[in-house]
Amino acid sequence: MVSSNQLMANVADITNEQMGTLEVENLVVDFALDSALFKRQYMRAVNSVSLTIKAGEALAIVGESGSGKSTCARALTRLYKPTDGVLRLNGQDINCPENQISQAHLAKQIQMIFQDPFGSLNPVHTIRHHLYRPIRIHLPRLEGNEIEDYMLATLERVGLSPAKQTADKFPHELSGGQRQRVAIARALTTGAKFILADEPISMLDVSIRLGILNLMTDMKDEGIGFLYITHDIATARYFAERTGVMYVGHMVEWGESDSVTQTPHHPYTQLLISAVPEVGRKRENSISKDHSKSQIPLWKPESKGCPFAGRCPKVSNVCHERMPDVTQVAEDHFVRCFALYK
Repeated sequence: MVSSNQLMANVADITNEQMGTLEVENLVVDFALDSALFKRQYMRAVNSVSLTIKAGEALAIVGESGSGKSTCARALTRLYKPTDGVLRLNGQDINCPENQISQAHLAKQIQMIFQDPFGSLNPVHTIRHHLYRPIRIHLPRLEGNEIEDYMLATLERVGLSPAKQTADKFPHELSGGQRQRVAIARALTTGAKFILADEPISMLDVSIRLGILNLMTDMKDEGIGFLYITHDIATARYFAERTGVMYVGHMVEWGESDSVTQTPHHPYTQLLISAVPEVGRKRENSISKDHSKSQIPLWKPESKGCPFAGRCPKVSNVCHERMPDVTQVAEDHFVRCFALYK
């Protein structure tokens, strides 16, 4: 078997793609709430979100369940069809029908890692099958023993040794952490330049989460860009250079991770930070009892105002009328909140 470094270099030559950026501009995603032919009701899962993922860097998106984090990722892979907005891969609009970018080409460049490592693997096939198929589809120039060598080298690359024994196992014969490493290996076999990791460590034992994060950090050092979706703002700060905070489909605060987590300005970000356990600190709830009873709103295209107004302790009348403009509070730190103007 040829060396792992030589195989990876050969695959890099085969893919021969610019690392570049993955950009989203004013992304909107609506879902129908009924099946009526006329005057259908829609839920707006993502509302005018813009973000940029750079090669070799990670952008973390944090927020509660239902905030639109996973919907953004699925729209980037076109698993969900965007209602509006522009998606660019290395400057090329990948959401424009005129460009005729195939789903196969998009999958070669952008891969997803899902939350449940067992659910994302077919239990009736071996690990070898899971890796062989994407290699044959996306790297057709590899043949015979080259496919086997590349597959084993990829398993070694993600820390699954001995690789040959791992390749012959079924998913149920591996631990949760090992299955997630297989999912990462599968994403790597295509030569993907961007990986969208949707809660990749939330279903793993605490003791092995750091190992997965460190593996993804090594992948960043090799030039792969990440969209890291998580509920855990602490791991977002550890892994990602930049962090965005979403609430009900809106990006309410974003910027350099240390700045966002150390000096949060939006009341919702402050709430998320206060929920992070810390030794010696008494837990405080930054939302009043009256506001804490408010339900997370169902946002519709016709909805107006700030989505957090119903739960915010700093709410004012204008918060119910319109969404605040973007305010820059530091060199790379932006917030949308009327409380900043008081």
